Formats: sequence, structure tokens, C-alpha cells
Amino acid sequence: MKRQILLLLALALTAAPSTAGETFTVKSITSGQFSAKTIRGVVPLADGQRYSQLSADGTQVVAYSFRDGKPAGVLFDAKAAHGATLESIDGYIMAPDEKTMLVQTQTRYIYRRSFTAEFYIYDIANKKLARLSAGGPQQAPVFSPDGRQVAFVRDNNIFLVKLMYGNAESQVTTDGRRNAIINGIPDWVNEEEFSFNSAIVFSADSKMLCWTKYDETAVKEYSFPLFKGLKPERNDHAAYPGAYTYKYPVPGEVNARVSVWSYDIKSHQTRQLQVPLPDDGYIPRIKATTLPDQVAVFTMNRHQDEMNIYLANARSTVAQLLVSDKVDKYIQENVLAQTIITPQHLILTSERDGFNHIYLYKLSGQLERSITSVGKQRNHYLPGDAPLVVTDVYGLDEASGDLFFAAKAEGPTETKVYVSHKNGKTDCLTPRDGTNIAVFSTSFKYFINVWSDIDTPPVTTLCQNNGKLLTTLIDNKELADKLAAYDLPTKEFFTFTTTENVTLVGYMLKPKNFDATKRYPVVMYQYGGPGAQEVLNTWNIGAMRSGGIYEEFLAQQGFIVVCVDNRGTGGRGAAFEKCTYLRLGELEARDQVETALWLGQQPYVDKDRIAIWGWSYGGWNTLMSMSEGREVFRAGVAVAPPTCWRYYDSIYTERYMRTPNENPSGYDEVNPIARASKLHGDLLLCHGMADDNVHFRNSVEYTEALVQADKDFKENFYTNRNHSIFGGNTRNHLFRQITNHFINTLHP
Repeated sequence: MKRQILLLLALALTAAPSTAGETFTVKSITSGQFSAKTIRGVVPLADGQRYSQLSADGTQVVAYSFRDGKPAGVLFDAKAAHGATLESIDGYIMAPDEKTMLVQTQTRYIYRRSFTAEFYIYDIANKKLARLSAGGPQQAPVFSPDGRQVAFVRDNNIFLVKLMYGNAESQVTTDGRRNAIINGIPDWVNEEEFSFNSAIVFSADSKMLCWTKYDETAVKEYSFPLFKGLKPERNDHAAYPGAYTYKYPVPGEVNARVSVWSYDIKSHQTRQLQVPLPDDGYIPRIKATTLPDQVAVFTMNRHQDEMNIYLANARSTVAQLLVSDKVDKYIQENVLAQTIITPQHLILTSERDGFNHIYLYKLSGQLERSITSVGKQRNHYLPGDAPLVVTDVYGLDEASGDLFFAAKAEGPTETKVYVSHKNGKTDCLTPRDGTNIAVFSTSFKYFINVWSDIDTPPVTTLCQNNGKLLTTLIDNKELADKLAAYDLPTKEFFTFTTTENVTLVGYMLKPKNFDATKRYPVVMYQYGGPGAQEVLNTWNIGAMRSGGIYEEFLAQQGFIVVCVDNRGTGGRGAAFEKCTYLRLGELEARDQVETALWLGQQPYVDKDRIAIWGWSYGGWNTLMSMSEGREVFRAGVAVAPPTCWRYYDSIYTERYMRTPNENPSGYDEVNPIARASKLHGDLLLCHGMADDNVHFRNSVEYTEALVQADKDFKENFYTNRNHSIFGGNTRNHLFRQITNHFINTLHP
């Protein structure tokens, strides 16, 4: 389950008049005029001096200078291309030699990361555009290292196109079949919980193709209903409802069996690679290397507390163990994205010592150095020195030995960019408090930095690799000036200590005309899931992000808005995050209740008018908190909530809970359904009926438990909507229900 709910449409709400300043209105919020400008889709180019971007209208791919941000050439222009004709494109993939690119059109998303599209091959020098394949939409295309071939997936099978031979197409696999065998792309649960959409690579010499095969024949199916609906309208279901059926393993049940295969492009021979793996194990990644014939295969046991990385020979099929990492309880999913293989090294992050640190290995498997500290740093809002917690790895300059990364080294709210030198010295490249996200040039001489804090929209700059500012690309001053005219609340961080002696960090928004002698109703927003964070010094806060615009709207309605990260959340090390292991929801709900109790002790809070809400895991946390036993919440809203971990998917749930057979009490005693009789407060429950992630089943089973417990509640279910609940007027309607629920239950 991910925090990344796709907030694709803005909310539409009715604002009450304010006594001073401008107020948000339905039109102003839905128009997008408060969205920050930021740089997107940056692709660093091989020369180390330029990067490319798709233009806002999708008609051009433009190269820019890393030194000054100025245009440095047009790589693709839809109007200038000849051969095939396209008005615009959705995306592009550069070939390794940058002589050609794949341009993406007619994109149709399947799940969170997977999609099909019609791809075209574009020759940059002669501006020739040609369809990659006439056989139907493609998935997950990948260039060979020499740029002369493209492999892709269609209908669960792998195809190969040779560009030097008139785009001649051949079929590599023939056993692919829906809901049975998948070649080269992950199944639903692997895509969702290991965060990837491609499982196919070429060998470094471009002579071999390697991929992961998923045999989900024995995995049980799940179906949810589809109706005619509107926006879009499904006329094929006009007379009778239909259904969508796919493989979805729940905890303790059979997962897809995985294996790794290679294909010799010249001899057409297919082989299975001999990668050691338990029968119920995972292969969460397969990555290319610069070693001839060698690919890197990542394996993980079902408990997800041990990860092995093998170098597998695509020809001999022999796999040799490169690095093994075993940690207490579970390995974080983000370790997979943070692992980088360079020509001479492997960069691995691990919580083996209790905090996410970097370990640099030679390709022989020998540990060369580790980055576990940047010296004693002040800890924002928490007592004591802040430990280093790595959040991203940007890469290694093999020539200098400099390793670039992002980390929280001043507490859980701050993220900065650092460089670790070969001599062990570490420098901060972005010293300003707040949140920094970087994109480095391939030469590591420059980087684009996006900085923001809780009060400032993102500022995008170009910098040298020593942190020196070269130029500002986007400052969002226009947005900041526009917001200054509005009746905005103040935002402030705070900490408090619970009755269990746990120090928690939060932020609070008070109405602009806040009067400390009055008592205000409070709306608490949270997510609270394993490793997630909401309390950050960044513009990207709140349910709608954009500087917490929804929370600012609620403050204009006279609410104080509060967000607190409970135990189990990230940025504070393994002990704080993993204390919820095997009993998800118990400590998290306890901390949210403790937050409400602490708020009720403040002289400006009405303790009898406190509400809580959240989406996905935040919905689960809402239900758990409202039924924790201490009756502190007057109202709550749970959107798309899990209600019993027996109903969720195997990989996510078992990572934190193990299987139901191993942990029956954790599954059956700690969930909202088991606590239905203890529900206190006015509840609004919202769910999309076509949610492929947290199934509608969760809310249906929970409402039955509430009915039998004689508990009143309200519910809004959305036809044909997925976990993000959007489309047509849906998002507007959803947020209006949420807002009206708070107004009706909390305002006198």
C-alpha cells in the first residue's frame, strides 16, 4: 500500500466568507491556479553537460545546458518529423547511444505503474519517425546497450525488434497467457509492493536477453463488479454489469512462482538461470550490468528479512552470490530503488545497524566503505543529536570516488543533499533547512535541486557538484505573491510526549484570525503507515499537497488542522518504525488517541470537537483510532480503508505481519472489524467500488460488522472508481462530503 494516492483532480469546495483577505472558492481551487511550477521528466544526457525534457505541450523533446539551463538543441519535434505523423507524445526513452529514441503515444494505464502504449522509433539525425510494431500496443520497451535492438512485452510475451534490419520483429516467448504466465513484466502484487513495472534487461554485449517469468497459474483470482457508470461511460455494461478478474494473492496464500530466463539472440536458445531461490521466494529486481554476459538478480525470502544479489551468467546460467543482507524484522522496499550497480561497484543501503545507511561494495563483493554518519547534527524538534537516515542515492563518480546521496541528518522533517568523499569526509551541498530533491548530470559535475519548506513553494536551481548556485530555473514567486493575498493560516511544527513517554512530531494550522482565548474544533489528518511520513518541512504536505491547500481551506472554515506522525512512520530509524511489527494499527491508533488527548488539554482546543480522517492506511488508522477504547473523537472519515489484513495482498501484509498461520492474533485481534462494537463518533466511510488495491470488500465487511454491532454510520461508495477515487465530478463530490461531515459534526 503506497502513500502515493493519485490526486489527479483538484477538489471543489464551497468556502465560507472570511472577515479579512481573500478566501478559497470552488473556482479558485479547481482551476489549478495554486499549483506550483516544477521541473519534470528530466533525463540527464550522456555528455554530462546537458539534460532533456518533454515540452509542456508534448510536441518537442528539448536539450538544456546543465551549466545555465538554457536550450541547447531540439532532439525531437513532432512538426518536423517525417514518415509517421504524430501531433504530440506522452513520453520518450533515449537510446544508450542517443542516436535514436522511442516516443510514447496512446498511453493506457493498467495499474499504478504499468501501462500500454504505441511506441515509435525516432532517428534524431534524419528526423525519421516509424512505428516500433504494428502488432498492437507495447509494454515496458527497453533498448539494447548498443542501441540497435528494442525488446518489449505484448500480451505477456516478449518480442524483439532489430532496428538495423528494417525494424524486423521476432517473438521470443510464446507461453504468455493472461492470469497464468507473465514474461518480462511483474504481476499485480509485485508491481504494487516492489514498485517496478519492467523485468527485462539485455546483457552488456547486447547478445543476450534476460527476464523474470511469473507463473501465477496457482494464484487465486479476485473479481470486482463493473457497471455502466459515467465519465467514462461503459456501454458494454449497459444491460448487465460486468466484472474485472485478476490474480491477487492474500496473506498466507500461494504467490506467483518466479524464475529467471535468458535468450541467445543469435542462436535463439532459451535457458533458465540457476539462481538460488526458495519455492515461495521473490525476485524483486533484475538489473543490467556492464559485465559481458552478467546480469544482477535480486532475491528475497517470503519473510522479506533477507536479500541476496547474484551475478548470473546469461550463457552458462551459473549464478554467483555478490552480496547478502539480512536485517531484523524486514527490509524496506525503498532499498531496491536505492541499490545502484556501476561499472566497478555496487551501492547498497541497509538498516543492518538500525538506520538506513550506505554500503559501497566492489563487484567482487568486498565492502570498500560505508557512510553511516555526517557528524553530530542538531535534531529539529527532537532531543539529542540526529542520526543519519539515507532517503535516496544519486550515484558514484568512479573517477573521484565521490558518492552523492540525500539523507535526513537533522531529524525526520529535513532532507538535504550530501557528498561522501573517498577519504571519508562528507559535505552538505544544500544547507538550507527544508526538503531537497536532486537530479545529477551523468558526469556528476552538476545537479538540479528542487528545494521547498512548509511555507515556501518549490524553488528549482542549477548547482555545481560542490553546491555552488549557478542559476535559478523556477522560483514560483508568482504563486507566493498570489497566496500572500489570501487569508492563510499559520503553520507551525510542534512536539509532545505521550503518556507512554514517546515523543511525537506534528504540524498545526491555525485560522488566520486565531484567538487564543477561544476554543476551536480540530480536524486531525494522518496516514501513519510503515515508513511513511506526513510531517515534513516541505511544500508537499497535506491531503492535496500544494502547500496544504485543503488544510488551509479547513482552517478558513474555523478548524484547527493537525497532523502527527505516529510510531511506525519513517525518518527516525528501525526501532521507531518497526515497533508496530506483527500488530499493525495498535500502537499507531494509540498515538493518534494520545494526540487528541494532548490537544484537548490545550486552552484553545474544544476537547469535545475533535475529528480524525485519512485515506488508505490513513483510513485504517482512522477506524482503529475511533475504536481504540478511549472515546476522544467526535467524528471521523475513512477513505478506501483496509479493515482486516486478511483481505490485503501477501507481499505488503506479510512484510509487517508474517502470515496468518504464524501470527493469528495479530490478524484477528487488531483490526477495525474486531473493534466494531467500540466505534465511537460519527463515521463517514468512502470507497471506490473498482479499487484493485484495497478492495471494496474491506468496507463491505466492515459495514456488516457495524450493522450487527448496532452502530450508526454514513457511507459513500463510488461506481467504477479505483483507489484514487477520481473521474468526472467524483473528486469534487468526495471532498465536499468530507468537508460537510466535519462542518455538520464539529460546528455548533
